[in-house]
Amino acid sequence: MTDKNAELGHQKLDWARAHMPVHAALRQRFAEQAPFSGVRIAVCSHIEAKTGVFLETLAAAGADVVFTGSEPGSSQDDVVAALNQQPGITGYAQRGVSEERLAGLHGQALEHGPNLILDDAAELTARLAHQRPDLLDDLQGVCEQTTTGVQRIRAMVAEGVLRFPAYAVNHTPMKHEFDNIHGTGESALTNLMLTTNLLLAGKQVVVAGYGDCGVGIAHKARAWGAQVTVTEVEPRRALRAHMNGFAVMPMVEAAAQGEIFITATGNRDVLRVEHFERMRDGAILANAGHFNVEIDRDGLAGLAVERRQARPGIEAFCTADGREIHLVCEGRLVNLAAPTAMGHPAEVMDQTFAMQFMAARDLLVRREQLAAGVHPVPDAVDEEVAALKLETLGVGIDALTESQQRFLEAWRSEEILDRP
Repeated sequence: MTDKNAELGHQKLDWARAHMPVHAALRQRFAEQAPFSGVRIAVCSHIEAKTGVFLETLAAAGADVVFTGSEPGSSQDDVVAALNQQPGITGYAQRGVSEERLAGLHGQALEHGPNLILDDAAELTARLAHQRPDLLDDLQGVCEQTTTGVQRIRAMVAEGVLRFPAYAVNHTPMKHEFDNIHGTGESALTNLMLTTNLLLAGKQVVVAGYGDCGVGIAHKARAWGAQVTVTEVEPRRALRAHMNGFAVMPMVEAAAQGEIFITATGNRDVLRVEHFERMRDGAILANAGHFNVEIDRDGLAGLAVERRQARPGIEAFCTADGREIHLVCEGRLVNLAAPTAMGHPAEVMDQTFAMQFMAARDLLVRREQLAAGVHPVPDAVDEEVAALKLETLGVGIDALTESQQRFLEAWRSEEILDRP
């Protein structure tokens, strides 16, 4: 990688750093305390500028940091080069690699023998447990920041292979209520529109999945003027979408109506041949889930009599009946793998990675109290990050009075009704 690329990476890091005030506060607070001194931390994530600021904060707090990419198409080579010039940080990531090469990069990161893994989709966690069990004795625990990753780690628990505690960082309010809803919601749509250079207003948009990510995409697409339909397999989420004013129907019906399809389910084969056969000419397919299996690309290829690049980041599949179906960035994460993608906004990742930082610190402190398995991050940790975020925003809130606190703790009727 040339010095010119590293220079561009440093520019990106400078910009992100300027818009991540929570991380600035963390560096100021913990640089002297160095809570991670002597700790080898492996970070597996989408390696771009916001992630880079997170790595810098870990290093500033004393950690020996190694990083690698969690997805083949999302790392930015210039940022990787810039990070590898910094003391205390070593990385193995490259954009556009094969799955085999990605596995090799993960293996290089694991050779450092991490004490903590801060993971995305449990990529490094699963690889260590499955392929490098010799490293388990040095591993103190894992912090997982995605829905998919928590799901995978729970599958490991079910099979009895988890020998360490894992914090479900994704399930904290400061993560999923902001990163998933606002981060994924905005970045998926923004990068899809940049890649297609089309108008969203007035389009028929089908959102598959009404979890937090689907909620963000659906609501923001409607705010941009789209006509939004939601598909679901979980009845309560489907009912919630219905009560929120969205059309809800099976995908086999929605397939005939949609112009733009965005998957956000965390599962596979959400869009498949039976759906492709019903889609209108010009349909656009994009994925906002972690793995590139939500859209059955092989099934789509099987229907095509011709394939061509319609635009950078968009492949056209031409069917025998004259239709074209357009797949965005090979079905990989549209907010990170698209040609111009930059991922979530810096202000969102500021608090997401702050949750990872604070959860890791808490896990180290409480390690002896935590059995192997998936654990919620203590609510006090989540609240501390929220308070820090408000402070950086200059937003003040009220505090409970003494009598209000006593009221919340009371249960006898005379204690509740009597005034102090």
